[in-house]
Amino acid sequence: MQLLADFFPLILFFAAFKLGGIMVATGVAIVASVVQIAWFHHQRKLSAVHWLSFAIIVVFGGATLLLQDENFIKWKPTVLYATFAVILAGGKLAGRDLLAHVMKGLELPPAVWTRLTWAWTAFFAAMAVANWYVAFHYPTSTWVNFKVWGALGLCLLFALGQGLFLARYMGAEQTTTES
Repeated sequence: MQLLADFFPLILFFAAFKLGGIMVATGVAIVASVVQIAWFHHQRKLSAVHWLSFAIIVVFGGATLLLQDENFIKWKPTVLYATFAVILAGGKLAGRDLLAHVMKGLELPPAVWTRLTWAWTAFFAAMAVANWYVAFHYPTSTWVNFKVWGALGLCLLFALGQGLFLARYMGAEQTTTES
């Protein structure tokens, strides 16, 4: 259920785009994000990431609808990815491993948190550039497909790779605690 709630606005955005175009899809994404925020609030699972994403969709989606200019909504993923990269890098440079806070309960050596943080920072920065490139060098339909399927697939592949990277530390932790 959590997975569906996380991707609810994205799924509806894609369906609405196919049925009614970018302006309809943008309006649907904003409404779906309001519903998503209400759902997470009700479930007591509302996080800063949800609020950040919500704020960005309202600002960029609202500008898209108000000015009837699809370029604003195309900037939304770039801004979101870049914001994540800046937050992670800024936290690390300030001496905090923000991923350790997000991934509560996961015990890792400080050097591993550092590698993980810089890997995610680089990934988000690359995703920001990729979205910008596709959004402003290809037709809107190509960008929508990239935003929904390409970006989602890349995020899942990267997360899987990070999971495989972390697996060696999880096995070592279990061995140490069992001895």
